Amino acid sequence: MTDETIAELNQWFGSAGKDLEADIVAELKSIMRMHQLSVQDLFFKWESYGMKIGMDDFKVTIDTLRAFKQNLQDELERSSRSRVHIKTEKRAGATPRTGKSGDVFGMLDGLATPGPGRSRPAAKRTPAISRAMAEPTSSPLGVEDQLNAMGVLPPSSFSDRPNPGEVLEILNEQLEAAEPPISPFSESRIKLTAASDQKKLGYKGLAMKLSEASEILDDRIEDFIGLVMEHHKLEDSAFGSPASQGTSEIVAVGRIASDSLEGKLNAASLVLESSRRLGNGLRVPLNLGKLKGYQFFPGQIVALRGINSSGREFTVHEVLDIPLLPNAASSPDAFLAHLQRLRGGPDAMDSDDNPTSPLTILFASGPYTADDNLGFEPLHVLCSEAADTYVDALVLTGPFIDMEHPLIAYGDFDLPPEATYDPDTPTMATVFKYFISPALNRLVAANPTVTILLVPSVRDVLNKHVSWPQDAFPRAQLGLPKTARIIGNPMTLSMNEMVVGVSSQDVLFELRHEEILGGARTGLDALSRVSRYLIEQRHFFPLFPSADRKRLPKTGAVDGGSEGVPPGAMLDVSYLKLGEMVNVRPDVLVVPSALPPFAKVVESVLVINPGFLSKRKAAGTYAKMTLYPPSKEDIASGGMVAHKIFERARVEITRI
Repeated sequence: MTDETIAELNQWFGSAGKDLEADIVAELKSIMRMHQLSVQDLFFKWESYGMKIGMDDFKVTIDTLRAFKQNLQDELERSSRSRVHIKTEKRAGATPRTGKSGDVFGMLDGLATPGPGRSRPAAKRTPAISRAMAEPTSSPLGVEDQLNAMGVLPPSSFSDRPNPGEVLEILNEQLEAAEPPISPFSESRIKLTAASDQKKLGYKGLAMKLSEASEILDDRIEDFIGLVMEHHKLEDSAFGSPASQGTSEIVAVGRIASDSLEGKLNAASLVLESSRRLGNGLRVPLNLGKLKGYQFFPGQIVALRGINSSGREFTVHEVLDIPLLPNAASSPDAFLAHLQRLRGGPDAMDSDDNPTSPLTILFASGPYTADDNLGFEPLHVLCSEAADTYVDALVLTGPFIDMEHPLIAYGDFDLPPEATYDPDTPTMATVFKYFISPALNRLVAANPTVTILLVPSVRDVLNKHVSWPQDAFPRAQLGLPKTARIIGNPMTLSMNEMVVGVSSQDVLFELRHEEILGGARTGLDALSRVSRYLIEQRHFFPLFPSADRKRLPKTGAVDGGSEGVPPGAMLDVSYLKLGEMVNVRPDVLVVPSALPPFAKVVESVLVINPGFLSKRKAAGTYAKMTLYPPSKEDIASGGMVAHKIFERARVEITRI
């Protein structure tokens, strides 16, 4: 293989600008020759393998690479055996199969594409080290560990989970971890202000009209034409239809799409959908041969400079930048008011001996219990942690009562013995009241001033509003404490000065597996890149159409003898405008995902994926934020003051 291949391997597998070691390059080349893979396909398989075994970091070492090579070989042999078995009669005692692919227990799921691998930490693996502290262990996983990570072995009890409380990743480690107060605060230190109009989320679902949906999609292109024109100072005459033949270079603004309804987007199927005004809504194939590198996904609004000289395709010369929303900022008076609230009121004094305590906020996402029980032990442990440390806020995203949980799907469960209800009239509100609310009520009893935010999910069986964007579910008969607030999905709100955007929709996973990359890679890693898509597109779910449900992580609800297919994004296209970010970039963007949990700064936005509090057969993770107040010098600088939350917040990704 040429030096060009080695350079490409360093691009995809290298880290922090360092080239790979010679033995690692040799091993990667060996795998490519053995399985006839390109560098990009090899990286996708490596990433899928890492998510399956619960790898805390995707750094390549010789030991993990050899384990990966052995895993590929085992899967190839298993696939070959299954094809032989399909052609022969079934034998007694044969290995159980879920379908014609020979996919035993879902062990091949996600290896063919940058794939829907299930991220399950192994129950008996070597304890991981904080990514901010040291490199992960390079000890190869044994067969039992790999099987357990793939969900083949029976789940162990929650009390036997490995390394509870272990911090996997720290952002801004130079900021000290705050000591919890000795007693709860006398009043809430957080003022909530909604930036989104939650009443609009109460629209009537399942009533979408094609004419309305097409207008929403077309209006979005028109909005971006205005943004690009203003940002790049272009004349209206500079824009044109990419589908019209011409000899002059134009700027075409449109939506990335595929010429096929099936399959994954690729360079050959890539088309640009124009607006009705400039291009009659026509789609034209794109020629990307003159670009050094590119990254696209279905539904992305792009501005392309190029020419259509043949009338058959639009040759792209340059991809123009899309302007970002401005950073959030507040007046000095607003900052001083928030500081007084943190100190406990206008009469409280701030001194070197008694400094202002930072805000502490916990972020967690459902599911909140494993597939084999409805004990909700992870939720109870999280609420106990919030009570013991007197946190200021707890932000929980759904699903709370997951429709894809096997016991919920089949109704095979009993309510707790202490539950009092009419046996003839129990509802899912009753289930929530006796499974979820007790943990929250105990938290409020120990910490009366805590702020609790609940964000629904399209998988919440409790919510009758099943489409996204999604209205809050009613709190009547849920038994929730008064300090708990149910908000929409998505929602943008301010917690003091901090602007928080939150959505329970797993858009990062879908973007990661629907995007197409080519040529030279950008300096961003995969997780930062998909996070930036949201910020650039100014939307909590810019992907359109959403990913095929069959390519999403499988659920525990059995469907026809195999693992269940999740409901997917459930988009109501007529109301997608309600999913847009409001006026400014959020300071904090909370987007739970099946991808590895992380906290990253992307375009001055602190993006947090807390992971799932409970995985199907293992305990999960949550995120803890410690937000320090701004310095007096920053506030006294005069004029509007940028929040710069990404500099003042320490975020820890922690095992429950």
